[in-house]
Amino acid sequence: MNPSFSLKALALSALLAVTATPALAAACGTGTFEAWLEDLKKEAVAKGIPQAVVASSLAGVTFDKSVLARDQNQKVFSQTFEEFSGRMVPPRLARGSNMLKQYGSVLGRIEQTYGVPGEIIVAIWGLETDYGVNLGKFQTLRSLASLAYDCRRSDLFKAELLDALRIVERGDIPPQDLRGAWAGEIGQTQFMPSNYIKYAVDFDGNGKRDLLRSVPDVLASTANFLAGKGWQRGKDWEVGSANFAVIKEWNRSEVYSRTIGYFATQLARAP
Repeated sequence: MNPSFSLKALALSALLAVTATPALAAACGTGTFEAWLEDLKKEAVAKGIPQAVVASSLAGVTFDKSVLARDQNQKVFSQTFEEFSGRMVPPRLARGSNMLKQYGSVLGRIEQTYGVPGEIIVAIWGLETDYGVNLGKFQTLRSLASLAYDCRRSDLFKAELLDALRIVERGDIPPQDLRGAWAGEIGQTQFMPSNYIKYAVDFDGNGKRDLLRSVPDVLASTANFLAGKGWQRGKDWEVGSANFAVIKEWNRSEVYSRTIGYFATQLARAP
């Protein structure tokens, strides 16, 4: 699972600003969590999310101290590229090659549509969740509500919580199935809800953008993210290239980004 969430979330925090109606804005850290959540529900409805969706999604949501403990005790990502890639890539390489073959036709259509090679997508898929095996077990709405109640990055996580409610609203995933990493990342390649809303696509044609269960949706949505960040069709992804800069949009860590590129290169060379 992605070890450097903070680099993703902190990058988002510079871009996100909540424009709530002042009278309805839920002030972080003041009063009880339950009272804050009631204000948040009113704010969500004021922002156009149906009351029924808000009520059903947030019913029974409680404060999770363990999520704040994880957020407050993150260690700086300090492994070297050699250490990290050496630990992460070899155990995933054989299965990654098999995934390239198993989903070859889907990945071919994805590359034709978005211009992103299958090797890059499969490398991300493997590094993030071991190809969908380790999605995380935290209740997404509970995690995001707990982080939004905390005042460290309240606006960021409140915006992500509202987008998680929008995922429910449009019918992609029911609230009880929204589970993932402790900081709100969802799906087989770990999208924050805001990126889920922006980049998730229904590639299997069933009317839902399901990044938990639909492999075609997962792979195509990951490609759509990279294409949206400026991926250049037919170009390499060597360090310093324009496409490597796009990989860094996926994860700001130089070590993690280099490992994605290295993994993809190994997959491209595999028999």
